[in-house]
Amino acid sequence: MDNLILKHDLWVVVADGERALFLRNEGGAKHPDFQVADEMERENPATREQGTERPRRYSDGPSPHNSAFAETDWHRLSKERFADDVARRLYRSVHQGRIEELVLVAPPQILGALRKKLHKEVGARVKAEFARTLTNQSVRDIEAVLGSRSVAP
Repeated sequence: MDNLILKHDLWVVVADGERALFLRNEGGAKHPDFQVADEMERENPATREQGTERPRRYSDGPSPHNSAFAETDWHRLSKERFADDVARRLYRSVHQGRIEELVLVAPPQILGALRKKLHKEVGARVKAEFARTLTNQSVRDIEAVLGSRSVAP
């Protein structure tokens, strides 16, 4: 996956735990022209805003000590669910014949969650992965970042 060629009709998915951009290269390898083909967004407030109660406690038996259950990280779980939604959308797009080759760009934790959830047919189309957060960048900036990592055919 070291030699990325930004050829025509290559799809690039730029995601984090709350937003995903599905970009299609309308240009060629030397002059990429990414166009937004689709977009997904989910609101994901901090765990403290999603949780309703303190963690429950349980008794260790007759001893006076009580132990707490680990607090659920709702924010992290929401990011993983979002990665699952992105993987499902990619699966549908592959089966509709829209995606032949794919590049994934996401922060390391999201990239790992996404990689686990990808169907093998989608995974076979992934040509490169980049562990970076680019969802807050413009499409032109994303082109520039990926263009600097590509090789000419």
